[in-house]
Amino acid sequence: MAGKQTGEFSLKSTSITVSPGPASSTLSQVNFEGTASGYGAVLGTAIFVGDKSGTYSWCGQAYLDSGDIITANGPGTFESIARHKWRTRGTIQLSDGRAVRTEGDIDLATRSWTGKLSEV
Repeated sequence: MAGKQTGEFSLKSTSITVSPGPASSTLSQVNFEGTASGYGAVLGTAIFVGDKSGTYSWCGQAYLDSGDIITANGPGTFESIARHKWRTRGTIQLSDGRAVRTEGDIDLATRSWTGKLSEV
């Protein structure tokens, strides 16, 4: 992961919608909630294209302890690293002008997404 690590995140899937995508692909729209270091409570949706590898887009909001809200959007990639486990890498653009890199693991069996945040 490039840049200095600035924190960690821990998310849990709350629901999923699977639908047909372009060129016979499958779209998995997954809603997550959890926490991220320095950002407080996080809610968001990731849309994954592919099955054992592919791309995703993230759109979310963080509810800071100060009462402020930061929105976050960005693309990423995923790949299967073990049975029902994905490795993710992405870049998120924050509404306050900063960008953050993410690297994490999704455990499909427990529906959890955990990982690290770093500066760009």
